[in-house]
Amino acid sequence: MNGAPRPLGTKLAFAGAALSGVMYWAAFAGVDVWPFAFLAFGPLWIAMRGQTPKRALQLGWLAGTTMNVLGFYWLLVMLKTFSGFPTAACVFFLLVVCAYQGLRIGVMGWLYGRAEDRGWPALPAFFAAFVASELAYPLLFPWYFAATVHKVPAITQVAELGGPILVGLVLLAANVALFEPLLARREQRPMDSKRISACAGAVAAALVFGVVRIPQVDARVAAADAVKVGIVQGNMGLLAKREDPGEGLRRHVQKTAELKKQGADFVVWSESSVTMPMREDFAPQMLKKNVASRLELPAIFGAVLYNRKDKRELWYNVAVSTDHAGTVNARYDKEYLLQFGEHLPFSETFPILNEWSPNSGRFTPGTKLDPLTVDLGVSKHQVAVLICYEDIIPAFTNALSRATSPELLVNITNDAWFGATTEPWEHLALAQLRAVEHRKFLVRSTNSGVSAVVDPVGRLVAHTEVRDVQGGSYPSADSLLATVRWMSDGGSTVYERVGDAPWWIVAALAVAGAFVRRRARSVVA
Repeated sequence: MNGAPRPLGTKLAFAGAALSGVMYWAAFAGVDVWPFAFLAFGPLWIAMRGQTPKRALQLGWLAGTTMNVLGFYWLLVMLKTFSGFPTAACVFFLLVVCAYQGLRIGVMGWLYGRAEDRGWPALPAFFAAFVASELAYPLLFPWYFAATVHKVPAITQVAELGGPILVGLVLLAANVALFEPLLARREQRPMDSKRISACAGAVAAALVFGVVRIPQVDARVAAADAVKVGIVQGNMGLLAKREDPGEGLRRHVQKTAELKKQGADFVVWSESSVTMPMREDFAPQMLKKNVASRLELPAIFGAVLYNRKDKRELWYNVAVSTDHAGTVNARYDKEYLLQFGEHLPFSETFPILNEWSPNSGRFTPGTKLDPLTVDLGVSKHQVAVLICYEDIIPAFTNALSRATSPELLVNITNDAWFGATTEPWEHLALAQLRAVEHRKFLVRSTNSGVSAVVDPVGRLVAHTEVRDVQGGSYPSADSLLATVRWMSDGGSTVYERVGDAPWWIVAALAVAGAFVRRRARSVVA
């Protein structure tokens, strides 16, 4: 590597990578020391400078695995509770999953190391490798660096232009600008003023955009039609929901009656809040008779339906909307199933896995992007409903929004899988960006928290707390009443229209840079 900087020694480089992993975790929701987001990649950036591609991969992998073990510790809670595996096996699976997910940053390191080794400029290669890893690496539990600043709306507003990856790049630019003086000292060279100016300028531009855009969006919100939504959080344990579905229904009906008296125009219940399984062909009549007709309000709620096909039972995790009379007017089937919870990977190919993990679900994914309808009598409104962690998949939300042209985003989920851990707060932080990307209110109803309302700027309007529903006694139900707006004007955002197409180009360039050597410039004597 001609002209390449002298790399850090092994111990110091790996210590820097581990420090990056710790700061990344500390910046994330649940811990929320968000200023670390402006520092988290700095030690890794310095540690990878001048390293071989293999060593850069190892450093990135260590940073990613460290962050995952600290941030995804709640997977152990889920596995111990629901997989049926012994504790030692659950710890093993946790480490395997965290190592696999952490490899995402390892891939980033490898792409960067290869590009630097082949003579490409270090800074563009670093940014392009980040884009490729965030966009293309397949994850069981998706996350984005951008969620570390969910409490800093001045930064997150650029998500309407380029989604979470653009927000992440702004943060990465801040890291490089702040660590350039230390890197220059380490490499015994003058500070690169152009590098600092370019990165600091990108951060400043994002901040200016946010400062200008927030009041514009607020003005649109103020001009839109208001409606009061009631959210019911049942606080039932997963096993309790299945064993005593009548109690779950009683809680939701009672809280809905209270919300109606407080002025709610419609209500939203959580994922599978109607737990009694129903045959698909009888479901509309049963849901009207046993559930929705008792509410006297339009409602959106989750249910579990099944049918039989070719001697097989097919189960569906669905969301339905009903009108004042309780008539089901729309249905959406969840497409992205929770691995190990609702669906066991490779269980169709290896059925014995179902015997090894008896508590894992057997659901079938949906195939249609159907909107739900809130029928207020005097007006009807289309709503895009995301079930469970569909709300943290930007590309899927884009597709659903383009297909349904919604006036409101609704997420119904059940984070009781993970107990009273940081996971519900991490989930909410990741979901908040969808409101910014589409400039819509986001209403979230979860079984055990965090239920919330997010405005089109990405700010929390109101929220509940996380309840511990894994024990034998369960807390009473919670509810929330908030005003939201039907965001029907203004059209779609840049990110909704363009999606991740520009990032796929950048990712392709990152891959090309890993294999194509840069031509040396000819020197004229």
